[in-house]
Amino acid sequence: MKPWVLFGIVLSLVMASNLAVAMPKFSEWSAPINLGPTVNSAANDVGPAISRDGLSLYLGSNRAGGYGMADIWVSQRASAHDPWGPAVNLGATVNTAANENVPALSRDSHWLFFASTRSGGFGGTDLWASWREHVNNDFGWLAPVNLGEGINSAYFDAGPSYFENEDLGAPLLFFNSDRPGGPGGNDVYVSTQQPDGSFGVAQLVDELSSSANDQRPVIRFDGLELFLWSDRPGSVGGTDLWVSSRERVSDPWGTPLNLGGTVNSIYDEAQPYIASDRSTLLFSSNRPGGVGGFDLYATTRSR
Repeated sequence: MKPWVLFGIVLSLVMASNLAVAMPKFSEWSAPINLGPTVNSAANDVGPAISRDGLSLYLGSNRAGGYGMADIWVSQRASAHDPWGPAVNLGATVNTAANENVPALSRDSHWLFFASTRSGGFGGTDLWASWREHVNNDFGWLAPVNLGEGINSAYFDAGPSYFENEDLGAPLLFFNSDRPGGPGGNDVYVSTQQPDGSFGVAQLVDELSSSANDQRPVIRFDGLELFLWSDRPGSVGGTDLWVSSRERVSDPWGTPLNLGGTVNSIYDEAQPYIASDRSTLLFSSNRPGGVGGFDLYATTRSR
């Protein structure tokens, strides 16, 4: 064998070895666990979102005791090892007689994003946000504000996911919309937050959108992994959970991959939300064995 050929082979092996060490590897997702009757109800419980410290679990629900068609509720626990407490309605400052649903938190937990059909918007369903001063006060949210015409349209705009990493540029808001111009029913869009706090004109994310419905694009805090739910071809059931990844934030997103039959079922899996630990994925499903129509579930993986 020629010396330079042998050198090339060795160099390739070294590079592959270094890449294997540099790139984090994850285990497969575990079988999902129902969060139980303390969190779930006989109604539809969807759109989970968990705080960075893992002690507050937000959700949308049309259970009894709310203000409208669906409200945002929160369940709390004293530590990550304690069980979740009963879900409590966020109250009339956030919820209205309309539909408030699919909450999402900023990484610093000062902002709560959600979809609502309340009056004062641009379309049937718009994206709104509420701010709080004290991040440990789950009932200290101020009056929500509409996120404006850069994001909202006369169509259906929902599934917000706020991405902020001071080392990676301006904050972004990912969401789904069925506005014209995309390849399917609901497609994935992203808007850049401006220096004055407003959001710029939303752009279609082509590589995450298909001819089917692609919804609630939730991005991991480092910007390298994104989850969504879709009824695109290749789904196990009606709607499934999918994941897309990339090596650098400057790279386009990879083709979404189905999370597989351990997580997905022949029923509907929807509204994924990745926790800050990168190892816990929350979602809703109407699979048998739950408490109500749609229940909240959690699946985990090793780092």
